[in-house]
Amino acid sequence: MGDSVYVVNEIVGTSTVSWEDAAKSAIETAAKSVKDLRIGEVVTQDVTLENGKVVSYRVRLNISFKYHPDKVWHEEIRKH
Repeated sequence: MGDSVYVVNEIVGTSTVSWEDAAKSAIETAAKSVKDLRIGEVVTQDVTLENGKVVSYRVRLNISFKYHPDKVWHEEIRKH
């Protein structure tokens, strides 16, 4: 079995419901244009506020996907 190489990108998801929903939404959106996703790692969580009340939940994630040398992954990402 050969060694594997993975690409790591940072994405941000937002939700008015929860941090979990923000992460899920971000990963599901990324999966539409990035193939072979393997790991989503929550890096930070924060909230946006208006008049002292939570308006939205925000999650910054690192996602990794398997590098395939026969594909130009960075051009695929730019298309979306």
